[in-house]
Amino acid sequence: MTLSPAPQLSLHSPVGDITVTEDEGAIVSLDWGWAGRQTTTPLLDEAVRQLHAYFDGDTEGFALPLAPAGTAFQQRVWQSMAAIPYGATRTYGEVAAGLGTGPRAVGAACGRNPIPIILPCHRVLGAGGRLHGYSGGEGLETKRALLDLERAVMTVIHQGEGS
Repeated sequence: MTLSPAPQLSLHSPVGDITVTEDEGAIVSLDWGWAGRQTTTPLLDEAVRQLHAYFDGDTEGFALPLAPAGTAFQQRVWQSMAAIPYGATRTYGEVAAGLGTGPRAVGAACGRNPIPIILPCHRVLGAGGRLHGYSGGEGLETKRALLDLERAVMTVIHQGEGS
């Protein structure tokens, strides 16, 4: 019996080509690069639509079923990251304090996040707000680009509030 590969769909984005993978009705990964085999499903089509809206500044969040594979601790860290509001950041220490653990453990879990951008590990910074570590795309350059995108959208929103 041959198992068919999990459905994947790729898109061009401002941080490079990315591929979203679905398994059993949930998004399980987002990887940099273009998948050789493209499969369209309603969920993958919706994930790509929401990612385009995010990159266009038309949405601040994602409403997708997610099933990242990881340990119970990693799941807790990823849930904590998902709660960081769009345009906001937290330090590894702040996330760690909320979970009763250490910043290095949080950093390790962030580095193993299989669904970056959607689970926003780019919003977690080093002490003093320093950019520190990012395993996706071009590393810190990609992290900076994602934070700049969100800050630019937040700036436009706040400027519109005074009108």
